[in-house]
Amino acid sequence: MATSLANEIRERLIAMVRDRYGIELSEVVVEVPPQRELGDLAFPLAFDLAKRLKATTGQKSNPRELAVTLAAGLEGIAGVARVEIAGPGFLNVFFDRSGFFSTMVLADRKAGGRGESGKLIVEHTSINPNKAAHIGHVRNAVLGDTTSRILKATGERVEVHNYIDNTGVQVADVVVGFLHLEKRTLDEIRVLAERPATTRSESFDYYCWDLYARVGAWYEEDRERLAVRARTLHEIEQGGNATAEAAEYISTKIVDCHLATMARLDIGYDLLARESEILHLHFWAHAFEKLKASGAIVFETEGRNKGCWVMKAEEGAATVESEHDADKIIVRSNGTVTYTGKDIAYHLWKLGKLGLDFYYRFLRHDHRGREVWVTTPDESIASPVHPPFGNGTAFLNVIDVGQSYPQANVKKGVMMIDHDERVARSAHLAYEKVTLTPAAAAELGMEISETDAQRQQIGMSGRKGLGVKADDLIDRLEEDAGREIHARHPEIDAATRAKIANQIAVAALRYFLLKYTRTSIIAFDFREALSFDGETGPYLQYSTVRARNIFRKLGRERAELCEAFARCTRDQIEAFFAGEAGIEIWSLIHFAGRLDEVLRLAASGFEPTHLAKYAFQLAKQFNLFYHQHHILSEPDETRRTLLLMVADIVRRTLEESLSILGIETPELM
Repeated sequence: MATSLANEIRERLIAMVRDRYGIELSEVVVEVPPQRELGDLAFPLAFDLAKRLKATTGQKSNPRELAVTLAAGLEGIAGVARVEIAGPGFLNVFFDRSGFFSTMVLADRKAGGRGESGKLIVEHTSINPNKAAHIGHVRNAVLGDTTSRILKATGERVEVHNYIDNTGVQVADVVVGFLHLEKRTLDEIRVLAERPATTRSESFDYYCWDLYARVGAWYEEDRERLAVRARTLHEIEQGGNATAEAAEYISTKIVDCHLATMARLDIGYDLLARESEILHLHFWAHAFEKLKASGAIVFETEGRNKGCWVMKAEEGAATVESEHDADKIIVRSNGTVTYTGKDIAYHLWKLGKLGLDFYYRFLRHDHRGREVWVTTPDESIASPVHPPFGNGTAFLNVIDVGQSYPQANVKKGVMMIDHDERVARSAHLAYEKVTLTPAAAAELGMEISETDAQRQQIGMSGRKGLGVKADDLIDRLEEDAGREIHARHPEIDAATRAKIANQIAVAALRYFLLKYTRTSIIAFDFREALSFDGETGPYLQYSTVRARNIFRKLGRERAELCEAFARCTRDQIEAFFAGEAGIEIWSLIHFAGRLDEVLRLAASGFEPTHLAKYAFQLAKQFNLFYHQHHILSEPDETRRTLLLMVADIVRRTLEESLSILGIETPELM
């Protein structure tokens, strides 16, 4: 609501400046004053306009006089009560509070709008299918899933991919473990993978977690054993042999485990794109020819990269050796393709610029009932009818910050072939690592030294088997939440308690990972994440449940309340917002009306923390309102109706904000 009115004012100001002063503005800055007494929106346009006029005409202009002229041009805009000139030339806009409030009460509150043309392809999670998912993978998945939800809420078409690197070194290492350390046959691996697991630790992905660490130690004992890895990797990439068959089975089972883990956090995908198909369907061969033809890569005949195809340096850039030289290599001197090269091929396909397509096979309906598809190399088992995958206008990749340079080369290579300006919107959504506080590590049963116990953060290493498995983390959060719910509500049955515990655990984990900016290192702590007070997911849930309980206790439907509200006069509503208490209520309504603005901010920078912080601030303001006004016991019927409508607006806005954050609201807390 506030956003649409701000946009209308912007457009009016841009038109006025163009028509009256002959100056084209691409944007007009809008600010929200810190206090509602100063207005609901502030425009410092007069200062910028004075500078532009001096630059074009050479004459000085008084910003305050310019502001007076601009203010006059804003008369008549529906929803604007008045415009005041503040200080040396600020335009302070005051909303028609009665009209604004009435619109928010009666509107079917739904964030959104029209996104840019085309389809955005968001790739996230993309865990190597060699062992159980860990907390770092969860941060990737939560960031990607929430970013996708935010983009959809702003009107974008979004297709979600989970890239499955089923031919990489990590998969090869687990295959080495099974075939060479344990001397198992494929049938024996199947028996192990499909045995009923009575505890979480007996699951196949957990077994592979430990095996992967054992293989790493085996290599360290004798570095010549790395030749076994190289041979195994070659056989997997080549396909059509027993090693490749084992890798296919193992990686597929691990992917099933990963999908189940992510479903616990309400995370799903449209397409699982497998690297094996990129190799076997010759995506790279086509991309290689396109890269050479575009001049994006060059063949080095001397220096440290002799015999390699490397990404061409920018025009005018100095040719110096750096730590990133290896990341510029697209094809090694031995003819093998780097991850960057395969990524370029995959991303050209994402944009419909490769001239090839995958075969697709329906996999399952996920926990949301949404179709999940997977690529396949076998045309005979592929579905002749499938959703139109790929052909996006831009791509977003959620990958850790350590991959920033290779990802820049991927985008550079793609853009040298695809010159569509919309591709420039493509981005690497980098994120930092997740660590543990010593207390969290101890709660998860990790052995920590006295030195580590004194640290603020404890790092992890997947290759050494040191880390926090995602399912262990979720299990522990659910256990703690379940105990809290049982203490508060001993009367509820076990199934209901388990459902609510899961909802609280998911909220705690998702919000904890979203309240920090992507590039912040996070130290996870159980007590902080699960607290019902402070900046946490459970606090947001508790606030929303509190708002819902008002209407549950009231026992009246929203439609009936809206009928009562319709009988309130404009004078009554204006009086409701008068005085100090009224201004505070108006501030809450004004803030609730900014959801669309916050969503657009989060979408433009691909930074979900903006929405997380907004939801927390809204919850805080609502709880203050709740304690200051005894809504259900208010004796004045008109005032009680208006207070109920305020609570309803906040409730609906909180519910929508939480839904976009991937957080459900429990029936009780």
